[in-house]
Amino acid sequence: MFNRIFGKPKQETNALATLDKLNETLDMLEKKEKVLLKKVSAEVERAKEFAKSRNKRAAIQCLKRKRLYEQQIEQLGNFQLRIHDQMIMLEGAKATTETVDALRTGAATMKAMQKATNIDDVDKTMDEINEQTENMKMIQEALSTPLGAAADFDEDELEAELEELEGAELEEQLLQPATQAPAAPVHATPSRPQAQPARNRTKEDDELAALQAEMAL
Repeated sequence: MFNRIFGKPKQETNALATLDKLNETLDMLEKKEKVLLKKVSAEVERAKEFAKSRNKRAAIQCLKRKRLYEQQIEQLGNFQLRIHDQMIMLEGAKATTETVDALRTGAATMKAMQKATNIDDVDKTMDEINEQTENMKMIQEALSTPLGAAADFDEDELEAELEELEGAELEEQLLQPATQAPAAPVHATPSRPQAQPARNRTKEDDELAALQAEMAL
């Protein structure tokens, strides 16, 4: 158990150290590749110069060295590819290990929780809760039961007395005289023009009345 407990950090440390070493090696290979690429370019330029000066033998030697540098560059590329592959596999294995450890920890925690709370304890707890609930109901019913003189009252007699009171109240209401209906609202009617007070008859009025009488004949 202790080996398993103390072995996990060591394994994780080894994985991180291996990844660091692979990264260092990859950087070194990339630097060498850049140097070789510069040498290839230099050999090409020298071959061009020898070709211009008609030094065919020297130009061919430059091209041979260029081929050798290119082979080394190709080999370095293969090394880098293998290192990348190894890093991907190592990172995947590290992630898998961490996932399995997390799942193992979760399973152990769940197992411990199940041991702490088994089905018998749950049933016992539920029985105690139900018993306490029933006791509380009985206590509440006991507290709501009438005590003393109130316990001797007959509910049927009280209901009959209440019905008599309601019947007497209804009979009293029927015997009361009907109240006068509220007066209908008075609507204001359009005011008629008031008759003008009679004027004192004048001589002109008498003459007009005589003229009208003559015309009527």
